[in-house]
Amino acid sequence: MLLPDRLVQIVTSPQLSPKQKSNYLALEAEASLPYMSISPEVKAAMNDGIICDMFEGHAPFKPRYVLPDYARYLKQGSEYLELSSAQDLDEALNALTILYHHVPSVTNIPVYLGQLDDILMPFVEGIDAEVLYRKLKLFWIMLDRTLPDAFMHVNIGPTDNIVCRTLLRIDAELKQVAPNLTFMYDPAVTPDELLLLATTNICQCSKPHIANYPLHASAFDVRGFGIVSCYNALPLAGGANTLVRLNLKEVALKANSINDFFDTVLPNYCSLTFELIEARSAFLHQESHFFDSFLVKEQLIDELRFAPMFGIYGMAEAVNILQALTASEEVKPAKHARYGHETDANQLGYRISATLDAIVKSTPVAHGYHGRALLHSQGGISVDKNVTPGVRIPYGTEPNPIAHIQALAQHHQYYTAGISDILTIDETVKSNPQAMFQLCKAALELGFREFTANVASNDLMRVTGYMVKRSDIEAFKQCGSRLNTTGLAAEAAVNTGILQRQARVIAHEHSPCVFK
Repeated sequence: MLLPDRLVQIVTSPQLSPKQKSNYLALEAEASLPYMSISPEVKAAMNDGIICDMFEGHAPFKPRYVLPDYARYLKQGSEYLELSSAQDLDEALNALTILYHHVPSVTNIPVYLGQLDDILMPFVEGIDAEVLYRKLKLFWIMLDRTLPDAFMHVNIGPTDNIVCRTLLRIDAELKQVAPNLTFMYDPAVTPDELLLLATTNICQCSKPHIANYPLHASAFDVRGFGIVSCYNALPLAGGANTLVRLNLKEVALKANSINDFFDTVLPNYCSLTFELIEARSAFLHQESHFFDSFLVKEQLIDELRFAPMFGIYGMAEAVNILQALTASEEVKPAKHARYGHETDANQLGYRISATLDAIVKSTPVAHGYHGRALLHSQGGISVDKNVTPGVRIPYGTEPNPIAHIQALAQHHQYYTAGISDILTIDETVKSNPQAMFQLCKAALELGFREFTANVASNDLMRVTGYMVKRSDIEAFKQCGSRLNTTGLAAEAAVNTGILQRQARVIAHEHSPCVFK
């Protein structure tokens, strides 16, 4: 379809609001620009679906993800925004609301809204609990209605405090798509009763993510980190300048043996991925003038704290393809899905993750976090077909939740910039929320960076890592949606099989020794 035809299709769409039409028209404008200079080899890998630039635009003028230091902002105010430092809760909430509209991202809506309990606790002393509840509830509703994007993300925890508990209460009551929510869990700090409250919320509304705080914190410096967008972990006061992903399924199809995959094919395509990362990062940092912004001048972000994300997906298919290679160097179809179920297949997957980790940690980049990119298990996008997100087990073939966790836990140590496996749990867990608590705790003890679960009967569900309502997917074709991300979820439902995830019952008898 020619560009004028695409533009007419956008402006006449009955599903899109005027604001959404403006966003899509802007994307078309970006896509019409000449692509930055890349080698023929990188261009061929992109055309073949081996390397993907995540549709970030042909000339990136803003980072993919930005994580401002909101605590600093509330303390010092902003000369650019003509705001003095916040003196009370009302001023703090107002100041945050204002800044959120000036924080860019790949979606044009902020993907990180801060560690809200930490930054708001200095302003709640002396406020009645019900007054706090009403103020934060209005704030929560405002976020969903004025920044209608499911990639917008709030962090809370690991300490036990009134803001954390109040936000959990509000999120369970409202069951909103936005904002996304991560609860940080630290066994040395977080009481079990608070973790139980968070996992009970999962039973009711499939939120929050539960993050393994000590594991994440050990990967970053003392200034800290945040969980943003779907489940991405990045440096606080920095972010991700770009995300380029590698399709391991397509890489495996280029190999004629397992040794050929590890010795030649995978290193080659990793090198091409880094070439694209460098080209995209160079344009952003050297030509776009983004880092001349007030966010840098007022020290809310630091250019040196931005890193490229080296994403991968299609691990399951790659493993099954490599396992099926015969001595005659042909691919034979596997009789059944092996990845996630058989030890030899899982071990091969761990070996691939370890190899990727070694490559990423040993490859310098010009614009990285301490000179390096960060490895990321990418959760898929709506146009993916016949390939599984990240290192996940293919939808519809998942084992019981305990076996699921055991099969994938060993991968989590490698993916500094985020990894998530979505467990789909039978609705009977609502009558036994202690089971979700125990499953979560066991997963984190086994090394999960992030525990995430959908409950089969909930209207609110996770797609790749962001939220959507099943009812909104069903209504989208007829009347569109006020939420920018419903269209992506509706497309993902058709292309990626998210609605075919198998709901499983949590049963201790499957492997009692996992639980302590």
